Amino acid sequence: MVLSREQNAGRCYNTKTDVRSFGRVEQFMYFGIAITNQHSIQEEIKSRFKSGNACYLSMQNLLLLSLLSKNIKTKIYRNIILPAVLYGCETWSITLREERRLRVFENRMLKKIFGPRGVR
Repeated sequence: MVLSREQNAGRCYNTKTDVRSFGRVEQFMYFGIAITNQHSIQEEIKSRFKSGNACYLSMQNLLLLSLLSKNIKTKIYRNIILPAVLYGCETWSITLREERRLRVFENRMLKKIFGPRGVR
């Protein structure tokens, strides 16, 4: 697959080597990140949100304990949930819309953890 911002950006090309031939694909996984030929990061962000929600659900019983301080809950969020959401974000080329979606997700997650009053 050829990734380019030129006129031929949507076109896929077959590649041949001495041993193998690689056909055209619309999407492929690279180190756990979905790469598409349309430069769309939306599906990858949806997948990352699912991973973040799964991490939250696995930690939900712990995070809802009133015995834990807000400081400990913040550390759990930053070290377990946030990396699951932002894995591979170095390769993302996001627009303001995706940036807003990430902020909304983060605010919702923090609201679930700390309740409606939030962190002060």
